[in-house]
Amino acid sequence: MNEQLEHIYDTVKKRNAGEDEFHQAVREVLESLAKVLQKHPELGRNKLVERLCEPERQIMFRVPWQDDRGEVHVNRGFRVEFNSALGPYKGGLRFRPSVNLGIIKFLGFEQVFKNALTGLLIGGGKGGADFEPKGRSHDEIMRFCQSFMTELYRHVGEYTDVPAGDIGVGEREIGFMFGQYKRITNRYESGVLTGKGACFGGSLVRPEATGFGVAFFTQEMLKARGESLDGKRTVVSGSGNVALHAIEKLQALGAKVVACSDSKGYVLDEQGLDLELLKQIKLVERGRVERYASKNKGVKYVEGGNIWKLPCAVAIPAATQNELTDEDARELLNNGCEAVVEGANMPTTAKGVRTLLDAKIAYGPGKAANAGGVVVSAFEMQQNAAREAWSFEQVQTRLAQTMVRIHSEVRQTAEEFGAAGNYAVGANIAGFLRVARAMMALGLV
Repeated sequence: MNEQLEHIYDTVKKRNAGEDEFHQAVREVLESLAKVLQKHPELGRNKLVERLCEPERQIMFRVPWQDDRGEVHVNRGFRVEFNSALGPYKGGLRFRPSVNLGIIKFLGFEQVFKNALTGLLIGGGKGGADFEPKGRSHDEIMRFCQSFMTELYRHVGEYTDVPAGDIGVGEREIGFMFGQYKRITNRYESGVLTGKGACFGGSLVRPEATGFGVAFFTQEMLKARGESLDGKRTVVSGSGNVALHAIEKLQALGAKVVACSDSKGYVLDEQGLDLELLKQIKLVERGRVERYASKNKGVKYVEGGNIWKLPCAVAIPAATQNELTDEDARELLNNGCEAVVEGANMPTTAKGVRTLLDAKIAYGPGKAANAGGVVVSAFEMQQNAAREAWSFEQVQTRLAQTMVRIHSEVRQTAEEFGAAGNYAVGANIAGFLRVARAMMALGLV
């Protein structure tokens, strides 16, 4: 970074003390911008970069709710509306005990650039609560979601802020929140939330979108190197919505996916993962991957194991932030890994990213590779606005076309700024240019 950018980063650290994930996300972008500001000095004026690093609005609120035994709990809710230069704030809600303001800010900052890369008119934001849905009953989750939306409703709207799902928030939770929003406002404002069920305004392919998009992006990266997914031994961390649908599409495109994981351990199936059984265990039974091994002879389950120690050609970190360390990156490279494509948000540590980039393997940053979810969320907003329902094939085709376009733009931008093959730089610069130009046009706001 040059002196100007170093000063901006130091200021961000001081003003946001203790928010390490946010610092990491900001530095990763700022490190890409020196050549941009040299070529376009007007983008460095009027504190534009500083404004981009400061959320437009940060909202925190208490969420009181009662469990099935009558005990009252108080959680903390968040919504960070980061940047609306390109459109209404757009980004998911995460329910997880580890959620805090710093994590929500890092996610919202990443979302700004991810949404810009889609080329669709959506800004960036993120939200959630430090609530653990695992182990809670259906009724407890409903009561929590209703209490959460009782405060959040006053901050969202189809032209203001459009949340979606994330970790711990799926179609069920979105349904509960939409029902409460409708009840409070007396409006059937379909576009206020995305990730809805198909029976009440949701888009087909939305559950699959992030995972499918990761697979399409992986295919394009390999194609650019004259390779394909055919027969590639692939490992996917996680076993939630993103991981399962990434596995599904990767298999359809010819990859051999042999392992996935959850917070307790991983399974290794040398014959290739049985997707239908995995979906039954994770989506229907809401069980652990250990159960997959118990139903398959010859499948290995490693409790507490590190999935990145497994040899593979393609690695897809699709669980959570900073799960893939520098040591893991070196292990993957030593075992012949050719591509690391991020299905989660910032799942690779800063040192890990540098190691992968230095090795010049195919590295797909999350803000580009996992943009498929928000792409179809924007498609859902379009369908809601037009009172239309597109077919599965129509949505999937448009998703694939968008991921191909994102790949092409990121690749070409990296080449333009002297970083050919560096998708991290390309994604940061392409996203920044789109947001920065919109901010300049809107004036000092």
